[in-house]
Amino acid sequence: MMEWGRLITNKRLGQEMRHVLRHDDRSEFRRDCDRLIFSAPFRRLQNKTQVFPLPGSIFVHNRLTHSLEVSSVGMSLGNDVACRLMEVHPELRNTLFEEIGTIVSAACLAHDLGNPPFGHSGEKAMQTFFYEGPGEEIRNMVSHAFWCDITHFEGNANAFRLLTHRFKGRRDGGFVMTYSTLASIVKYPRPSYHAGEGEKFGFFTTEHDNYVRIANELGIPMLDDGSGQERWARHPLVYLVEAADDICYEIMDIEDAHKLKILTYEETERLLLGFFDEKRQEQIRNRIVEEGVTDENERVVYLRACAIGLLVNECVEAFVAHEEEILDGTFQGTLVKRISPRVAKAYEECNRVSVDKIYNSKLVLTVELSGYKIMETLMQTMVEAALYPTRFHSQQLINLVSNQYDIHSDNLETRIMAVLDYISGMTDVFALDLYRKINGMSLPNV
Repeated sequence: MMEWGRLITNKRLGQEMRHVLRHDDRSEFRRDCDRLIFSAPFRRLQNKTQVFPLPGSIFVHNRLTHSLEVSSVGMSLGNDVACRLMEVHPELRNTLFEEIGTIVSAACLAHDLGNPPFGHSGEKAMQTFFYEGPGEEIRNMVSHAFWCDITHFEGNANAFRLLTHRFKGRRDGGFVMTYSTLASIVKYPRPSYHAGEGEKFGFFTTEHDNYVRIANELGIPMLDDGSGQERWARHPLVYLVEAADDICYEIMDIEDAHKLKILTYEETERLLLGFFDEKRQEQIRNRIVEEGVTDENERVVYLRACAIGLLVNECVEAFVAHEEEILDGTFQGTLVKRISPRVAKAYEECNRVSVDKIYNSKLVLTVELSGYKIMETLMQTMVEAALYPTRFHSQQLINLVSNQYDIHSDNLETRIMAVLDYISGMTDVFALDLYRKINGMSLPNV
């Protein structure tokens, strides 16, 4: 069974043997948050699609605002769980365990850092380029493990790479995050070559050793299912990061859909009030009237806040109730799957409506189709340049790539990975601009 005393550590990956003089009273986990917020990859999230097209005349969520909201909810989840568990385990008081709210908050800030432009459509374009597109020609030129990595390209694994990989020219090899924060973002702790059909993975082959080091340090056990495959238990705080993400994207997508008039006010009210019993619904309606809130958007804001507050409480209860299973690695599913039946039913109804009316709306499908084409073209152009680097046009394209990516390596896998690093780090606007330029559709401003 995992132990909280080992799971929570402020040791930093890459600074294990170094004593660093601090000039303020911030905790190491607060430093993790600050390093993320002030980083370039985090800033670029402001121009990466969450669900709806960006930009628009109506402000909806992008990856940056989503990450900030998830971080806020994660802080609440972590703090509430800490308070509840310290009542059960008083020996955890006055230890680093008290800071799990900050750790979860930091991990939430980082959870989408590795997502490519155009959301899941961009991620799919990167995968399919290799297993059903022109990229299939390199299959016999690379290792099996690397082939599994690129054909299952995954934003979560890419976030772990961003935070731990020693890119060229970076001080200390990158972010130098605490072990506990890093472990808290790995939702799928297994390599790609041991992920089953339709499963995701948590780290690329290049970061395999980093994850093993973190797991060993924190006492995260490898699960033995008799298959001989490398699969680890999740760090317990992963469940809180995941819950914060689940709560925010489900509820906030409903709010955005109302703003964009995909859902009527009546539909939105029904969905958000559905989380509560009749007595509580009446109290919420009365509060809205008493406060004199007549604007429908503001009413939705209040309803959304109530729904998120309830879901936070439900997920805290689920975590505390299943603490033992979580610590011994036998807990199955997500926290939102373990909430009370009425609340779970309301959550599933929101999800059903999201799939039917939001994710399959023409507005969303249009940007996904466009994003897929842009990403497909960028992949084909840049991978071909990496495959044939001595060609004149290849050299022109390679010179576009930032020096931090090892695009000039003699190793093909390293060059291909540099292309994936370069493309996945783009914003939507940058990807679109580069697409137009390499296709001769626009010229730089002179």
